[in-house]
Order: sequence, then structure tokens, then C-alpha cells
Amino acid sequence: MNRSRVVRAVAVLVTVALGVSACTGSATKKGTPVPTSSGPSGSTGSAGSAPKQGGTVTIANEQGQTWTCQFNPFNPAVYLESVGFVYEPLVFVNMLRNQEETPMLASSYKWGPGKKSIVFTIRKGVTWSDGQPLTADDVVFTFDILRDFPATDVYSLWKGAGLNSVTASGDKVTMTFNQAAQTYFYYFADQVGIVPKHIWSTGEQAAHPDSWPDKDPVGTGPYQVDPCSPNNIQYTANPSYWQQGKPYIQKVEYPAYLDNGPANLDLATGKAQWGSQFIPNIDQFYLSRSSDNHTWSPPVTNVAIYPNLDPSHKATSTLAVRQAITSALDRAQISQIGEGGQQPPANQTGIVSPTFDTYLDSAALSASGYDKPNVERAKQLMQSAGYSTSHPLKLSIITVTGYTDWDASLAVIKQQLQPIGIDLTVQDLAQQTFNSRLYQGDFDLAYYGEVGGPTPYYEMRRNLYSKNTAPLGTDAGSNYERYKNPAVDALFDQYATASDAEQVLLHLYSKSA
Repeated sequence: MNRSRVVRAVAVLVTVALGVSACTGSATKKGTPVPTSSGPSGSTGSAGSAPKQGGTVTIANEQGQTWTCQFNPFNPAVYLESVGFVYEPLVFVNMLRNQEETPMLASSYKWGPGKKSIVFTIRKGVTWSDGQPLTADDVVFTFDILRDFPATDVYSLWKGAGLNSVTASGDKVTMTFNQAAQTYFYYFADQVGIVPKHIWSTGEQAAHPDSWPDKDPVGTGPYQVDPCSPNNIQYTANPSYWQQGKPYIQKVEYPAYLDNGPANLDLATGKAQWGSQFIPNIDQFYLSRSSDNHTWSPPVTNVAIYPNLDPSHKATSTLAVRQAITSALDRAQISQIGEGGQQPPANQTGIVSPTFDTYLDSAALSASGYDKPNVERAKQLMQSAGYSTSHPLKLSIITVTGYTDWDASLAVIKQQLQPIGIDLTVQDLAQQTFNSRLYQGDFDLAYYGEVGGPTPYYEMRRNLYSKNTAPLGTDAGSNYERYKNPAVDALFDQYATASDAEQVLLHLYSKSA
């Protein structure tokens, strides 16, 4: 779980998976481009000035651990350090610009009848960073890994989306599905980093592509890892990058931070130029220091309390307990105290507002009674489950050490749950330890943010689709809370062939099923 996915937690949302809401945010110096790959027609640089090569950007983005120097694009614990920098997708889909597309390793594509198949034309003239040419076979090989090693298929393309085959002919790659697949385009075109067959088809990486460390990644992207240490990743510009004249930034330094404080100080003093974490009192501490300092926090996903729903966890798999928790929580207070009011509270539906308000049924939320705290109802629910302040339920919640805003929010949550008979212990863990326990289901409750997408569907599918999960003790691709409901699975399967209006309804029903 990488901090750069979800920057700031907001408040707590509790549904089938006890949730909380969040926004992605960043702090930047004016004229400093974000150090990721732009499309062939993209431009980067200060407003009114022509972009030019040169310079170094330092990222201050606290992760709660030192770097493992692993860059496997199939491993959710580390792939955000490689995908975009080193490995690239077929098409970039901008989730904040109405799914605007930028061709990347595929120069174009064409859907077949009924959108049950798609043909990508693989870009000519692209080479891997070791000089070997990119081919259509590399693309096929990458998707074959997802098929042959289910742990790498974190978006359930083969096991859930109905992907039947991926084949190559010349510079064309054809994917076939057993139903309309446009809904899954974001997953297979944007979220899968393409790997070189000549590297990954032999040795340890061929035998264990899900766990191979990939210490010296070979990709098509704008940067190469050169070098990596536990305290810093240094990315240097790929001299043979296929986008002529790019990247503009020639070096990216990515220090490891164990706490928000030092990272925020580096941003405020100019030692770092781009960051992505919570900054307390951001107006005074950061923005007021320079007119060139800016922040941007578009709401895109939820930070949530996730209960372990496996029957072996009796308390958290009990509906009344989960209903009691969501009834007790004052999300507005959590947002105000834990996040300094910078991020709005979440809501029970899991729909991120205002970004996805089209999908939000406010009347249904109000009718449910979960639109505001109700401590008395929470006490009654806990009593029905056999707990009270005189006989409290002891639960632990895992979180990532150094995320000071999450700690502040959890302190409020702990305080709010005590009067209903829940004694909550917060366990701050190093990122790597947190990931391992989260993926394997070794927790009562977990506090984190799941990756989202262009609509609420993508976050909900990762959280609630049973084909994404795995037995306890085995790494799950997502759905770490182990939620299983055939009726909800059926709704997700229907979504791909539904009309736009029906998709809105399916969002609503899948959250209440």
C-alpha cells in the first residue's frame, strides 16, 4: 500500500467494509512539473514558458518505511515506484478529466463488434532501456503472466472480467472477452505495466513473477533506477526514451521518510519540490511561505476502516458490530480534528463527493439513518451482539507508522468508540509489515485507502468483488477484508454490459446488497 495512491484520509465511512473517505493531494513549487510521464502530445513546464530539459526534482512523500529497492510492477506493495517511472501502460486514462486518453505504448486501438474484442497497434520505434525493441510479443507475454500466475492478476481480468485470449500478429495485439469489455479498459489499458519478455521469461522472474524483487528494472519509461538505497531512490532520465526530448526533468530524487514532519519541512523550506502527504496548518506552514507554493487535492477515493469479514474473526464479521461502529462515528469531527478540516468527511455509501455526485443517492443515505452519528443506536447494537462498556469488545486496528493525520483521526475514532463498548488499540506498523498483514488478512480492522478509478465502480469492485480476494494467510489482490456476496458479484458482472443510466443504479445497489 503506497502513500502516493491516497494522500490524505478524511473521515470514516463504514459499510460492508467499514470505510473512511479521502482525497489525493500534492504540494508543488510553481513551475515544477510532476515527475511522471506525459503523453506524446503533452507538455510540461511553467505557464507561458517553453519546456526545456534539465534540473532535479526531489519528492517529499512519506511512506512509513525505508525503501526495499524492489520495483516489480506485479507486486502491489512496490509497483508505484516503478509503473510510470520505468514501466508504461498501453494507454494513459486520466481519471480526473472524464477518462481522457493519451496513447502510450499503443499508438492506437480499435474495438471489435459488441466491444467484445479490441485490437491495439503497438507503437513503432520504442526500445527497452537495455536497447532491445518493444514488440507485440512483449504485450502478450505480460498478459500471459497475469493468466498463468493469478496472484499477479490484481484486477481480475482473466478470472473476473472475462478475458479469453491475448494474441499478437505483427504489430497488432488482439484481446478477446466473453462479453462487452469497455468497462475494463481502464484496467487492462492503463493499469498494467508492460514488461520485456527477454528479461522476464527466464530465471527467478519466470518462476515467481509475483514475488521477484526486480532490483534493476528494464522498462520503456522515461526513467531508469540509478541507484537505489534504503534511504533514497534516484531516477535518471532514460537517454533512449521514445518520446523525443523527454523527460524534461533529468533527475528525480525520492528520499525515504519515516514521518510526515521531516517531509513537510523539506517541502516548506524548498529542499523538496513536490510532495504528497498531509500538512497540518497548511496555509501558514506551507502556502504562506511563498507565492510559488501551491496545493491540489481532488477527491478521488476513500480512506477507510476495513473489518476482517472472515468468519474466524467473530466480532468484525458480525453485522451488528459493524453497524454500531458506523453509527457511533462522527465523521465531521474526525475530519475537523484528524485532518484539520482540509478534507471533507466521507459518507456511508462510499461515493466520493463531489467528484462522483452523479452516483450519490442522498435521499437513500438520509433514509438509512447512517448520514449522521447515533450513539444510542450504536449502544443498542453492541448490546445485541453481547458487548457494553462493562463488557467491552477489544479490537485492534492496523495503520502505517508516520502517517500523523491517520494517527490523529484514529485517536478521535478510538475516543468515539469507547462509550459504546469498544476498546480500540491502534497498531502503527512499518509500511512493509502493514502490507503483509493487510494482504494476508492478519488484522481485526485495517485503516488504509484503496485505489480508485474514473468512476466509483473501480474502487467498489476492488473492495467488494469476491474474485479479488483470497483465503486468510494468502495474499489477496484487493478485497483484503474478504467480503463475499454472490449477489454483489452478479451486479459487478452486469455492470460491463449495462447502459450509462443502469450503471449509476448498479453503483447504488452494489453498495446496499
